[in-house]
Amino acid sequence: MMNLIEESGILALSTRLQRLSEQLRKDGALLYQAFGIDFEPKWFPVIYTLHHKPHLSVVEIATEIGYTHPSTISLLKELEQRKLIQSQRDKADERKRLLCLTDQGTALITQMKPVWEVMTDILNQIVHNEHNLFLAINQAEEKLKHQSFLQRALQLKSEQDTK
Repeated sequence: MMNLIEESGILALSTRLQRLSEQLRKDGALLYQAFGIDFEPKWFPVIYTLHHKPHLSVVEIATEIGYTHPSTISLLKELEQRKLIQSQRDKADERKRLLCLTDQGTALITQMKPVWEVMTDILNQIVHNEHNLFLAINQAEEKLKHQSFLQRALQLKSEQDTK
């Protein structure tokens, strides 16, 4: 039986994506726990980015993960408090802070790699369906890069007003 949100169709797209995201985050946290790893899924984008691109500035991290500067700062503070990342001044530009994984952060990556393999297998099972959710998300994000939801709505309103 469908609930009202499901019955509302495309109008509830954001709500449904948020619901799906929350379910994946919750299950991801439980999976980390099952492997004995103390890790919050919200930290993943920063940890993963610094694993692949050590020594990035706050702005570079925000750009890489696609978060706002304030959201990124908040995550970075948490990770610094947990001693998973550390910052140092950029030798070329003293005003700039560069962030990197600590030894503890690097050790955590080693623990998490087997979990990431399991997650990858499971997520592939989930998204590879008749409509391939992952490809659809990529296409939707690409469209929004070229013209935001708001820009599209204002353009449509303007076109309707001129009729």
